[in-house]
This record gives sequence, C-alpha cells and structure tokens, in this order.
Amino acid sequence: MKRELGSLATHRAYLGKSPKKGSRVPFPCNPAKVFATQVKGLAARLRAIRCRDVVIGLSGGLDSTLALLVADAAFARLKLDKRGIHVYTMPGFGTSTRTKGNAELLCEGLGLKIETISIAKSVRQHLKDIGHDGKTPDITYENAQARMRTMILMDKANMTGGIVLGTGDLSEIALGWSTYNGDHMSMFAVNNGVPKTVIRKVCRWWSDSFGSGKDSASPLAARAILDIIATPVSPELVKGQVTEDKIGPYELHDFFLWNFIMNEMGSKDLQKAAERFFDGRFDSAEIAKTLATFMRRFFTQAFKRNCQPDGIKVFPFELSLYDWWIPSDLGAVRI
Repeated sequence: MKRELGSLATHRAYLGKSPKKGSRVPFPCNPAKVFATQVKGLAARLRAIRCRDVVIGLSGGLDSTLALLVADAAFARLKLDKRGIHVYTMPGFGTSTRTKGNAELLCEGLGLKIETISIAKSVRQHLKDIGHDGKTPDITYENAQARMRTMILMDKANMTGGIVLGTGDLSEIALGWSTYNGDHMSMFAVNNGVPKTVIRKVCRWWSDSFGSGKDSASPLAARAILDIIATPVSPELVKGQVTEDKIGPYELHDFFLWNFIMNEMGSKDLQKAAERFFDGRFDSAEIAKTLATFMRRFFTQAFKRNCQPDGIKVFPFELSLYDWWIPSDLGAVRI
C-alpha cells in the first residue's frame, strides 16, 4: 500500500531535489492589507451564519489583541452593535498585572465592556478532583487552565448565541504550540493565517494608524497595544514563562515555515539560508537548535492542525486539510 504523504509527496526536499528559487524573505506583506483580509473574512462568516455576537478571551497578549481589533472592525463594517462583542479576561495561576491591565486598557480605549472571570478556584477544584496536588507546575497544571478558559468561552457563546473567536496564530499552528481542545479550539479562527511576526507588525500598524491624529480611534488603545508588543510572548500558565526561551525565536520559526513551504527547503538548506539571511543576528548553534525544534514539532503536531476550526487564508498557503497538510500519523520526517 502506498504511504499517504499529503502535501509532502511533491515537496522538493523530500524528493531529493534542490529548493525553489523564490524570495527567502518570510511573509512579505502590507500590514493594512493583512488586517483588511482578516476583517473581510470575519465579516463574511458572521453574515453567512447570521450571527451578531462574538466571544473573545482577551489575555493582554499579541494574538488576542489582534483578534479583538479584527472583531471591532468587522462589526463596524457590518454596522453591528458593538455590545455584541463579548470580551472576557480569565486570570489564572500565572497571569501578570501587566497583561491584565493592558487587556482592560485596550477595551476601555475601544469602548468595549470586559468581564473578569477568575479560573483559579475552578481549576484548583478540577485538579483536586482528578488527583493532582494543584501545586506541581507540570503539563496537566498548565493545560487544565487552558481548557478551563475554552470551556468558559464556549459556554458564554451558548449564553449569548454567538461564536467563539480563536486567537491562535499560524506560527503556533505550525508548531502545535497550543493545548489540544483548549486554546486549540474555537468556532472561527481569525488569526490562523497570520504568523507571529506579522501579528506584531499589524498591531504596530494599527497603533500608528488609529492611535493618534484626526483618525484616532483611541490613544488609550494605542498605548495598550504598544506595551503589549513590548511584552515577552507567554501563555502565562506558570509565573515567569517566556515562550521563546522554550522553543526559540519566532523570527526563526517564521523564516523556517515560509521557506519550508514556499521554497520547499529541507533542513540543510534552511540552516544555510537562515545563517545568510540573519547575518550574525543568531549564531549557528541557535539556528540549529531552533530548526530542530521546528522540524520535530511541525511533523509530530499535525494532528492538531488536522482538526482545527475554520479560519481565514491570508498568505499563499495555510496549514489545513484544504491547503498544505500532512497526515497526523506520519511521524517525524528527516529531510
């Protein structure tokens, strides 16, 4: 029986061929056009399902910030009442005052109500119920928080008759850097086509474009966004977590993702191309370590991508069963 390979079957590196000669610059874009594509996509979904309410978990991080900005603009495009944007911040064991404060400031600036629902008590009870000591900061301790937040958002969507907007980005989807059936799940994923490095660019563009001057939406929102951009990326499931300390720089991951898919490079070519492209910004050892993480997680975490919610295609490819995909049981592949 022929082994099912999905999109890998025609990948040049897998077939032992040299890479394509396309641009090595990852995800070239106009941030305004990226944002417009997301707004148009969400508006189309809301119109199609005749939905006037959305539910968003706002953490005070980059991804949920952009999801909220997209929702706000989509509601304006459809002339929907902004009271249909239901925003919740759900502090847990690792939530910082900085991120919670920025979430609140962002909503104040946008004229949106935000409700705080602490998950600490309910997660502690859940951990006790399953026999966890509630203190050891292991994977169960972390993922229980992510899944509790998703359950709250799903129930709130039922209460409001709305849909839960997913906030996870393309970089996280490529790496499987999410909790299965936690932040991995939603009813429509507005950021699934946008990598982390571009999300940062779009948020900065929004702040520069709408945060001051005659077209100002709100200086408060812009101030919050600038501090959100400056905040280290973290799921804040344990105090002091910094994502890039664990998996490596997103700049490298997005470079690898673009050139693996678009130029069909294998590991050796990705290493060499990254060393040339970043020209000393990252040393060879860091590039190699991050590349190994990327390749391992890209292949072994496909099962999350293969059952993810619908989203919005922004760049020439997306990671889904409708576009670029590999089977969930393919396992680690060395190319």
